[in-house]
Amino acid sequence: MKIALIGYGKMGRMIEQTALERGHEIVSIIDINNQEDFESEAFASAEVAIEFTSPQAAYANYLRAWEKGVKVVSGSTGWLKDHEEDVRRACSAEGRTLFWASNFSVGVAIFAAVNRYLAKIMNAFPQYDVELEETHHVHKLDHPSGTAITLAEQIVAELDRKDDWAEETTDARLLRVDHIRRGEVAGIHTVRYDSEADIISISHDAHSRKGFALGAVLAAEYAREHEGLLTIEDMFHF
Repeated sequence: MKIALIGYGKMGRMIEQTALERGHEIVSIIDINNQEDFESEAFASAEVAIEFTSPQAAYANYLRAWEKGVKVVSGSTGWLKDHEEDVRRACSAEGRTLFWASNFSVGVAIFAAVNRYLAKIMNAFPQYDVELEETHHVHKLDHPSGTAITLAEQIVAELDRKDDWAEETTDARLLRVDHIRRGEVAGIHTVRYDSEADIISISHDAHSRKGFALGAVLAAEYAREHEGLLTIEDMFHF
């Protein structure tokens, strides 16, 4: 498969390595200093572009890729608030394809499935309060992480006693989400259900970005054969 990379930081380089190991070809690499390459024949030849950039750049990158008929896999977060409706319309009415996930790790996909199931069980046990904590490297500026938001939304959807999530809240009707920035931590997400009697907790601890890179390439392989607005739930059926 011919793949273009949009964003060539640590994540982009690891995706490149993983894609090559799986027998794919990198036909174009676009970073902040060569935006004109969106207009190149090499970029237009890509079957899928894998995009990991910033909340400010992501949506514009989708548009430029779609203009060239290139499907997009993206792990960029922070753009949904302003552009979710536009993206949904483009994928449903205009024939565009975006595979988006806040986290492409296969382990996190499994963890999210466990999170949903546990929240469904815990809805019947109101003596347990719940909180969520995420830890990432000091270079990550946004908080909470996109993965933490996804996990929090899953919990709120299942628990009648939670109306929404919030950071640094003391409101019992809100799921508290905390963030920690430390060292070079790849990503730790922990959900805790606490009662007077005991604590039930589940956690995912990423050793490195390798799991994210593999998941992104698997998503590109899936997107090549499918259309529309795609998610991890489309690729994995737990």
